[in-house]
Amino acid sequence: LWVAYGYSLAFSGPSEGGLSAYIGDFSNFFLANVSPDSVSGTLPELVFVVFQLTFACITAALIVGGIAERMKFGAVMAFLAIWFTFSYLPIAHMVWSGAGLFFNMGALDFAGGTVVHINSGVAALVAAIVLGPRLGYLKEPIAPHNLIWTYIGACLLWVGWFGFNAGSALGANGLAAQAFLNTITAPAAAAIAWAIGEKITRGHASSLGFVSGAVAGLVAITPAAGFAGTFGSIVLGAIAGFVCLWAVVTLKPMLKYDDSLDVFGIHGVGGIVGALGTAVVAAPSLGGFGAEGYDMGGQMVTQILAVAVAIIWSGVVAFVAMLIVKAIFGGARVVESSEVDGLDLSSHGERAYN
Repeated sequence: LWVAYGYSLAFSGPSEGGLSAYIGDFSNFFLANVSPDSVSGTLPELVFVVFQLTFACITAALIVGGIAERMKFGAVMAFLAIWFTFSYLPIAHMVWSGAGLFFNMGALDFAGGTVVHINSGVAALVAAIVLGPRLGYLKEPIAPHNLIWTYIGACLLWVGWFGFNAGSALGANGLAAQAFLNTITAPAAAAIAWAIGEKITRGHASSLGFVSGAVAGLVAITPAAGFAGTFGSIVLGAIAGFVCLWAVVTLKPMLKYDDSLDVFGIHGVGGIVGALGTAVVAAPSLGGFGAEGYDMGGQMVTQILAVAVAIIWSGVVAFVAMLIVKAIFGGARVVESSEVDGLDLSSHGERAYN
């Protein structure tokens, strides 16, 4: 979908007029007019196409974490195609394209806090609510499938995140190095904050909590990676660790929604903390790299507006998409016996272990 029309709608089109502030056009349909000789800024355009493809892919994958273990496979695929088209692409265009509404308002999102994490976190929450909780949710323990793999996966994710954040400098330069460093310090601070918060509130720190905190810090620093100084990234990460712990441990049970892998609690809430926090940590007076004459108050207003639009836009699109796939597939949820058997076996005829 990205190659077919996603790149074109997100990054192509006229610089002004019509719907150019909200969406691109089809001038690069199936990458028409994009060749090995094409250039985007200082990069070969195909490099930029592939780099941005990974953002679109991970955003869709994040949503699946919120609805895991209970949705029909065909419904998942159709939902993601609809949401990608009508939520991811317009928001990516508005925030990152030179013609985009929020780009021209000066909204700061270095590597995807609004475009990726708030966007997907809200969609995951809406889809999970419409779908309903897993069998036994809040009635019996639903432990992680494999804590070792969770830990290894989070570590691999952390390493991969360097590519997203440092790579968003679009060059091997000092800005990339600062973003790289911030992508180490912020999640480290968030992991420690989560562990401390767990110790205070639950009597123990856990490895699951530590890596959850690290991911929360990765999410929060993503929009600020190229705008925050080193100290600012540490503070932002620590705040995200505490806030996301509250969202996962307190807010989710209170509201009784079943977000299987805490996509909203970590990516949605962490993305909001990061997007708003960017307005603060980017201030040169605090060691940040905002433009000369940086106005924190004005920037905060812009960040709030971009966050609010992303939340509403993604939420509405996700809700409508769920209604559509429920109508097409005769309901989006698998039957109870399939859920009990596990979707690996019931939907795909496979077993993880033999």
